[in-house]
Amino acid sequence: MFMEKLKDTKMQTKNIVEFHSTKWRLIKTEAASGSWNMAVDEAILSAIGRGEVLPTLRLYSWTPACISLGYAQPVSDVDKQKLEEKGWEIVRRITGGRAILHTDEMTYSVCGPEDEPRLVGGILPSYQNLSSAILQALISLNLPVTAASQKDKEENEIKNPICFEVKSNYEISVDGKKMVGSAQARRKEGVLQHGTLPLHGDLTRIIEVLTKIDPKQKPEFRERMLQKAATVEMVLGSKITWEQAADAIKHGFEQELNIEFIEEELTKNEINDAELLAKEKYGMVDWTKKEVL
Repeated sequence: MFMEKLKDTKMQTKNIVEFHSTKWRLIKTEAASGSWNMAVDEAILSAIGRGEVLPTLRLYSWTPACISLGYAQPVSDVDKQKLEEKGWEIVRRITGGRAILHTDEMTYSVCGPEDEPRLVGGILPSYQNLSSAILQALISLNLPVTAASQKDKEENEIKNPICFEVKSNYEISVDGKKMVGSAQARRKEGVLQHGTLPLHGDLTRIIEVLTKIDPKQKPEFRERMLQKAATVEMVLGSKITWEQAADAIKHGFEQELNIEFIEEELTKNEINDAELLAKEKYGMVDWTKKEVL
């Protein structure tokens, strides 16, 4: 039964667009704080806008654990005291969406100009292209994933503060359980999409720091979340390493989007920009705590 599912899934990955071969950068960065990770993504986007670097796939992770809020999500969704008790950080993204707890995961970001063929056409077409590459990557890890358009959203999903409780267009899932959470921003500098693949650990930990869930309802929320989201380990029954996930994502982009990667480090300009952004934007209380942006 599993092999039949996997075969059906593989048939979905044939992209209707056949892209000409192109070169992108691949950057792997060490685990870092939330403010640094978000600053680096924006610094890469700025470098793209200045024409200094190739379109870039970045693969990274977080330490310590960090809650990231969507661009317009109220900071009041999260209990600051409980965050401090757990030693978790909090940061606000420039992309939309809902809260994500970043830990025990592999995170990716894609930055490129709006005229890059894989990113043209607006949010949905570009999201579909990138989703097809990630889908291929997860198939290579023997995950029976699917990605489908979600036309209808329930009212409770729209108000839900947790990213992994809600599926979006072309979101990747296994048996209805969300596997990858992604968000995109389109700015004058270009396109930024980043997302997270939970590798292992307890997905329901995020519930402990959310303010809009009645304590009496937390067991119900935990059960519901486990019905709607999954880690790689939950599906496979065993752990994979960050390196295995990163290699799979790289190969998925190569195969599905016809990309040849040049592995590089951040440029001096990107590092300088990231240091400034981490200090004056993402690390600032005023940025994180804005209720209306």
